[in-house]
Amino acid sequence: MNKTIFKGTCTAAITPFTPYGIDFDALGKQIEYQIENQIDALCILGTTGEAPTINENEYDYVAKFAFDKIAGRVKFILGSGCNCTKTAIEKSQLAQKVGADGLLVVTPYYNKCTQKGLVKYYNDICDNVDIPVLCYNVPARTGVNILPRTMEEIAEHKNIGGIKEACGNMEQICETARLIRGKTALYSGDDNLNLAMMSIGSMGLISVASNIAPKEVGDVARLYFAGRNKEAYELQERLLPLIDAMFTEVNPIPVKKAAELIGLGSGIVRAPLTELEPEHTEQMIKILKDFGLKVKV
Repeated sequence: MNKTIFKGTCTAAITPFTPYGIDFDALGKQIEYQIENQIDALCILGTTGEAPTINENEYDYVAKFAFDKIAGRVKFILGSGCNCTKTAIEKSQLAQKVGADGLLVVTPYYNKCTQKGLVKYYNDICDNVDIPVLCYNVPARTGVNILPRTMEEIAEHKNIGGIKEACGNMEQICETARLIRGKTALYSGDDNLNLAMMSIGSMGLISVASNIAPKEVGDVARLYFAGRNKEAYELQERLLPLIDAMFTEVNPIPVKKAAELIGLGSGIVRAPLTELEPEHTEQMIKILKDFGLKVKV
């Protein structure tokens, strides 16, 4: 198998903001919260980290801060995808220089390249770095879908470490899993499909909900991989209301409000996103309390 980065659960971390920039105090607190609660990896500056709104200087500062704060205690993945291949390569090279263990590279968005273009995009990035690259397939956001045969071809590159699959189509995901088995890793990009995807060979989850409940989300994979399937199913079912609450509005709007409510920074999101609507905030408070989390209101 090609290079892989982690097994278990990776948090797709939010980026905390003040009205004036990055809230590094809150980011440090969030990283410690994750590590204390046994998360296996952290993905910084991905979709949930609002990467499209992060400027070049902020990217550099956040990447270096996260590397120093994590200090090798868990795997460190940096988002570096872009709709411009040249920019994606530059970000990927910077991430490698900073010390990332791997890269999360979303498909080019808006430009809507062909399947041939996707192969070239990932090959061009992989040719310019020496650390594992995770493809990220999320067509609902990007308008581009990595089809199974395309991923089979992409997986041939020695630097491909896997795919974060968030297409939401289990028939397609099963075919992708079949075609890349033994070549590279499959990861779930959808909290709701975590167990289903582990049952067909996923090595774990890149999670939104684990920003809030890292121990419990991580325990689902730990239980499953230990063969304790019934306990894994029961815990996943307990998590479902919390998972659903993370998507009442566009990610990361709900999860940032949830983080604020449990004392992990503010709910500030960058425009054009807006903060969670009051009725969804009330629902969130109830769900967090029902789950057993202390809410600071």
